[in-house]
Amino acid sequence: MGGFFGVCSRDDCISDLFYGTDYHSHLGTKRGGMAVVHRREGLVRAIHNIENTQFRSKFDDELSGMHCRMGLGVISDSEDQPILMRSHLGDYAIVTVGSIQNIQSLSDTVLKERGRHFSELKGRQINPTELVGTLINREESFEAGICRAREAIDGSCSLLILTHRGIYAARDRLGRTPVIIGQNPRGYAVTMETSAFPNLDYRVEKSLGPGEITFLTPRGYEQRHPPGNTLQICAFLWVYYGFPSSGYEGINVETVRNRCGAYLARRYPLDIDLVAGIPDSGIAHGIGYATESHIPYKRPFVKYTPTWARSFMPQNQATRDLVARMKLIPIPQLIREQRLLFCDDSIVRGTQLKDNIQRLYHTGAREVHMCVACPPLVYGCKFLNFSRSRSELDLAARKAIRTLGNDSTDPGEFTDPSSDSYRSMVEQVRKQLNLTSLHYQRMEDLIAAIGLPRQQLCTYCWSGEEIS
Repeated sequence: MGGFFGVCSRDDCISDLFYGTDYHSHLGTKRGGMAVVHRREGLVRAIHNIENTQFRSKFDDELSGMHCRMGLGVISDSEDQPILMRSHLGDYAIVTVGSIQNIQSLSDTVLKERGRHFSELKGRQINPTELVGTLINREESFEAGICRAREAIDGSCSLLILTHRGIYAARDRLGRTPVIIGQNPRGYAVTMETSAFPNLDYRVEKSLGPGEITFLTPRGYEQRHPPGNTLQICAFLWVYYGFPSSGYEGINVETVRNRCGAYLARRYPLDIDLVAGIPDSGIAHGIGYATESHIPYKRPFVKYTPTWARSFMPQNQATRDLVARMKLIPIPQLIREQRLLFCDDSIVRGTQLKDNIQRLYHTGAREVHMCVACPPLVYGCKFLNFSRSRSELDLAARKAIRTLGNDSTDPGEFTDPSSDSYRSMVEQVRKQLNLTSLHYQRMEDLIAAIGLPRQQLCTYCWSGEEIS
């Protein structure tokens, strides 16, 4: 997915920029970068690989030379960012978050124009952020270019553009990702995660609407393009990706996850001895279930984080599985002869989960039940690429559907919880994972837990429904 942070300050702001960007590290796994407006050297950037090392440890050498009053940073799940560009609009740096499904056709169209080229290549792949910048450069202003680029993109794109005068902040046309402005006594910042604000003394000032463009300077901000009427923010932000202390559309992540757990407890009352959450994103859901059901919450698995990186950071699946196994340490005294319920945010491929469940049985668990905080993932995300699966056929639910003999490209019949097809799919996943019982959140309960109308939430990965 990825995340970004920008600052416009009346004083030196490199510290705010550095830590504000770092607070987005849970959103991306591959590259971290910053760009600043340096008083003598103009636009200066630094980009580092963060696949195996934290963002904070990579920029110590650059910080002393990046003092600035304006800058932006990004944590990227794919390409190198920020991109520095020179065009008729002036010199600028750009970062993006989203997913461009039609990148090949857009790049082919651009390259048909004489004199156009792309320089940020990796193998044969064009850098999506450079493509967005190139589309913007075709118009007479940043505002017009951003609007034109968003209209051309099949997928989603939120972005920041750093110029010598200030920062353009633009939210995706349908608002699939959040963009939020904060203020402190020294100036203004823009973020995707409000958890970046409190320790840097920023308070939330404004959330951009879908498609809105705002221009920030150290003295203030002004709207350059009004928001649209249609919001489709990603519901999975509250389920998994968002940091617990963050809020989107004014709704806190941790509160929603607690409510998700409570809804699961009401719908699926189970005869069990204890409730647990798979660390870390399943913990809040588990606490919500335990609180509602009055069943003790305990930690039969603990995570060893001092030396082991996040399990989804390595690009190789075998390495990710190894990291996931090594960092979760079982506590036999809380497992032996117990009937356990684990709450988790989702089941994507299920490979690491299956291993964890088997370890519980080997440690002496009598029963292992699971409640999942969202419906089955049946469709691969084409807006934020959160699932990291090379193909939606890798999804646990889709593998179960194929095992049942359905190879349809539109498995809509399996998304209705009242259907026999749905029940057969869930049972197949349960057997694949060797669970005593498996229960998924109902869509209506998830929407109620979030608290927004369904038409304002993107639920494509569960329902296959899309608003264009």
